[in-house]
Amino acid sequence: METWNQVYDPFGNAWLSTLAAALPVVALLGMIASGKVKAHIAAVLSLVIALLVAIVAFGMPTGLALRASAYGVALGLFPIGWIILNVIFLYRLTVEKGWFATLQQSVAGITTDRRIQLLLVAFAFGAFFEGAGGFGTPVAVTGAILIGLGFSPLAASGLSLIANTAPVAYGALGAPIQGLASVTGYDPYILGAMIGRQLPFFSVIVPFWLIWVFAGFRGMLAIWPPIAVCGISFALAQFLISNYINPWIVDIGASLVSMGALVLFLKVWRPAQIWTSPALRGHDPSIGYGTEPRPVALGAGVPGDMPRVHTGARTATSSEIAWAWVPWIILSVVVAIWGTGWFKSLVNPIFTIKYEVPGLHNVIMKVPPVVAKAHPEAAVFAFTYMSYTGTGVLIAAIISGLIMRFSPWRLVTAYLETIWVLRYSLITIAAMLALGVLTRYGGVDATLGLAFAGTGILYPFFGTLLGWLGVALTGSDTASNVLFGGLQKITSEQLGLSGILMASANSSGGVMGKMIDAQSIVVASTATGYFGQEGKILRFVFWHSIVLACMVGGLVMLQAYVYPFNAMVIHP
Repeated sequence: METWNQVYDPFGNAWLSTLAAALPVVALLGMIASGKVKAHIAAVLSLVIALLVAIVAFGMPTGLALRASAYGVALGLFPIGWIILNVIFLYRLTVEKGWFATLQQSVAGITTDRRIQLLLVAFAFGAFFEGAGGFGTPVAVTGAILIGLGFSPLAASGLSLIANTAPVAYGALGAPIQGLASVTGYDPYILGAMIGRQLPFFSVIVPFWLIWVFAGFRGMLAIWPPIAVCGISFALAQFLISNYINPWIVDIGASLVSMGALVLFLKVWRPAQIWTSPALRGHDPSIGYGTEPRPVALGAGVPGDMPRVHTGARTATSSEIAWAWVPWIILSVVVAIWGTGWFKSLVNPIFTIKYEVPGLHNVIMKVPPVVAKAHPEAAVFAFTYMSYTGTGVLIAAIISGLIMRFSPWRLVTAYLETIWVLRYSLITIAAMLALGVLTRYGGVDATLGLAFAGTGILYPFFGTLLGWLGVALTGSDTASNVLFGGLQKITSEQLGLSGILMASANSSGGVMGKMIDAQSIVVASTATGYFGQEGKILRFVFWHSIVLACMVGGLVMLQAYVYPFNAMVIHP
């Protein structure tokens, strides 16, 4: 089949071409932020706009554009939608049996202070799931736990998104770094070490930021010792593991160290005043959203009049608390196994269906200056159904359901109910990925990237923001690294900068875009039952995302021109 070369300046004017390229994502964010357009409708409309931009403005053949969109739909459902569906399935099962209420009670038993609960659940526990599974798992799990603990929907969703930033570059057992290495040719150990000289600063800052957003400056200052213990222990472990061991187990190791340090510290320290408010300090529009108990839409009972089971005011026994943690321990173990290279290498040769998308695979040519030399873009849908993290989650949910004494028939009906509850979320995620994949194959994202690349001496700052933009567009630090990693290397070398530094900055800057990407926002709204309120979540986290991304850019500027950490990279 005849190939098609991507065009990065279709109007012969960089400004006009960049404006056209930005139109789909601006429309998407604008519609979601307005609160007047439901997320799934906004996603579908933005996909239509992206199709028009790719076909009309960038000259992409219609057939290629439609096939790229269909490919994106498949990638949206597998693995991302597959993870969310099965995590919420497990959560709903634990709610129906009352085990989740007992789990809430056990977390409150460690501390009843809402601020410290955020440190334990949103930051440390979330980082573990980011390291083990990534791709929406941490936000889905921590959002569900926080809403169950009584946090307001906006607090539970927005704070889960803010917390899920500093660990993202090492998520899914280092998948973003592996993706970055694959497109740059750099050693993943060196990239991991370089990122480990950027993100630890923010691993200290983010816990303080998280509590400040929730409880205000004074509320944060009142518990600065445990915040410091949580953040510093995580940052030190993150630096040491990434620089002296490997980039694959950074999040898992750092999260366990952080949780352990915080729990031990709480044995000898207590806040002077217990913060019991579940709402954001100041105005919280989600207070009173829905009816109690929340989240209504995620309860596993039969739709209609089947009530939920609750533990009530009775204090759970130590045995009940131990059992309440069993489903989540099973989930943690299974997800950790599913993320290992040896497991993937064991099952993928057997349980994989590789499908070369006809009329798309190797038909589109990516050309200079985005790449050093022209090469075709592959389009192979590797349906690695057994090694998907979502498959591991489903297996963990089934095992847990049997332990909780659900009948096989009830497991089936509960699963069908979960699919129905998540139908709009799954549509949204599929449309988001379709948009992201379409812009990639149409060269639209590369046009945006080239606009950032033209910033000269300020490139370390704007190159970092390019990573932020990539994650905001694709919803994945891995995808952003694959998308812009090669461009970062080429541009930095042309400007006399370290390619390792800027490739790493793409990933480090990208983590701050994770909280505003539409997929993550949909995951958060779904997990917390805050349906149809994605615009409020986006408005809540948007400026935090921009400010933190600019702070990463400032650090990279210092590393590029003042204190070149890249010259000291240690190869483990």
